[in-house]
Amino acid sequence: MTKPNQPWFIRRPLPERVDTVHLIGIAGAGMGAFACMLQDAGFTVRGSDQNVYPPMSDVLRGRGIQWMEGWDASHLDWGPHLVIVGNVCRRDNPEAVAAEAQGIAISFPQAFSDLFLADRRPVVIAGTHGKTTTTALTTWLLHEAGASPGMLVGGVTLNFDATYLLQGGAGDPFVVEGDEYDTAYFDKGPKFLHYRPNVAVLNNIEFDHADIYDSLDEIIENFDRLMDLMGPETVLLANRDDPRVMARAARARGRVITYGFGEGADLRAIDIEPHAAGCRFTLVRAGEAPVAVESALAGRHNVWNTLAALGVGLTLGAPLAPMIAALGTFTGVKKRQEERGEVAGVLVIDDYAHHPTAIRETLAALRARYPGRRLWAVYEPKSNTARRNIHQAEYAQAFAAADQVILARPFVKRDDFGADERLDLQHLVDEIATTGPGATFTPSVDAAFEHLVAQTQAGDVVVFMSSSGFEGIHDRLLAALADRPA
Repeated sequence: MTKPNQPWFIRRPLPERVDTVHLIGIAGAGMGAFACMLQDAGFTVRGSDQNVYPPMSDVLRGRGIQWMEGWDASHLDWGPHLVIVGNVCRRDNPEAVAAEAQGIAISFPQAFSDLFLADRRPVVIAGTHGKTTTTALTTWLLHEAGASPGMLVGGVTLNFDATYLLQGGAGDPFVVEGDEYDTAYFDKGPKFLHYRPNVAVLNNIEFDHADIYDSLDEIIENFDRLMDLMGPETVLLANRDDPRVMARAARARGRVITYGFGEGADLRAIDIEPHAAGCRFTLVRAGEAPVAVESALAGRHNVWNTLAALGVGLTLGAPLAPMIAALGTFTGVKKRQEERGEVAGVLVIDDYAHHPTAIRETLAALRARYPGRRLWAVYEPKSNTARRNIHQAEYAQAFAAADQVILARPFVKRDDFGADERLDLQHLVDEIATTGPGATFTPSVDAAFEHLVAQTQAGDVVVFMSSSGFEGIHDRLLAALADRPA
């Protein structure tokens, strides 16, 4: 969080020449992808990390990108022009200390902004929920409409099979997921403040990231700062159905385009009809004939995401017809309602949902997509916010659309908060059971797996919801179902 007497965000001068780049923590998912992105852009890249293992070790090795084990100032002896410091790097890291002494340490968001966005038209997708899907969808619609967008997103887009896309040139749009998480140990402001949006989307605002924000007011303060950075020539796409978003939009000095379900939205979805193949609705714009829209994405939240993506495309001059057609060929993002397989009549789905709002919307979407099937919601509270009891009451209502709920034991890590702040899972199970779904608490992921192997039946849909890999339970369940006696 940004504290009093600290700048909103910190920009450091780039060296005059940047040909070689060292990444501290190169084996992390985000840093590893950025290393590959830098290499594709022509930079010589190396890095360092601890406990490098597949899949990132295989990716780096296949790219010929060298890494050094552990942290040591001598790892910079190869003379990089720039050292990228991720937000998990501590200030006492010996490589960071050495890079600071040489004046070449810089944060990942600033490096990305200065090296890739300086001559482009940045399109920044922000908000608590839906950033990854909206970023991927916006890029796909622009691409199919004939534009040449770049992309950087916090998930693997299935259409491009990538987390980034380098195409186009000066003046072309570059669509980036605008994360509100902090930037580096020397810059506690959110990443999105570095991206200098020409076009921005603000989809929704809720409390999240309890490990770095003390309150919703602190999160709102940083979205206000994003608004204040946008000049008169910029465009903001704002979700009219979210009062917090509209309060922020009132600060915007540029053009504001609203989208949503209610009257008064510039881009409005009416006659929304979810179905097994996704969702259909009618797009209404002032002065334009209504347009029928068929989307492969399920759920009310994805209608908002779709309106935002279409709004960005129209703002950038993309024709509507090819974007509408492209909605039917958008295949989504890994871990966003991702079908992992169906064995013995049991469909297994992987999803990133961990905030109660995301859980509620995801389960409602799956209920509409798979009508008549028994829906299992298997949840692992793993994020720093999910493990706390901040949303204890909201979680009790979030699982209402499921038939069966399994709550796995929260991910164990060295907590920086007391037991009185932890999510009470047994109490949550009791509360969920009063709303209708059967609910079970399992003391481990293995126990959740065994319960599913024993209890699932043909016709069931099992959705695993976690902010990480859930110990590979998806593939384990599919394998076990294949071996299970009929």
